[in-house]
Amino acid sequence: MRSFLDPTPVRGERMTSRTVVRTCIGCRSRADRQELVRVALDSSTEPPSVVWDPERRRPGRGAWLHPGEDCLHLALRRRAFGRAFRSAVDADALGRTAEAPADRPTDEGGSEI
Repeated sequence: MRSFLDPTPVRGERMTSRTVVRTCIGCRSRADRQELVRVALDSSTEPPSVVWDPERRRPGRGAWLHPGEDCLHLALRRRAFGRAFRSAVDADALGRTAEAPADRPTDEGGSEI
C-alpha cells in the first residue's frame, strides 16, 4: 500500500520540489504556475464577477488560464468559470477586458520583476 508521503511519481510524471502545476480552465492542459494567469472572484458585486488577479493575492478560490485569448474564449464558451468557482458568477466582465495582464513577468511570489 502506498503512503501519501511517498515521493514516488504518479503515472510516470517527474516530480520536482519547485514546480507548481495548475490546470488551465480553458484548454484543460496542465502547465507550470508561472505560465498561467490567475483569476479570482470580486464578491462586492451581485452576482460575484470574475476579475484578473495578476499579483495572485486576492483572497478566496482562484482559477487559472493561459494568457492568450483562445483559452479565455474556450472557458467562456464552456462556462468553466461557474464550475471552477462552484457558484454562479458573472464572467462577462472578464471577457470584455480580454487583454490579460499576464504579459508582465512575475517572480515566484507573484510580484512584478
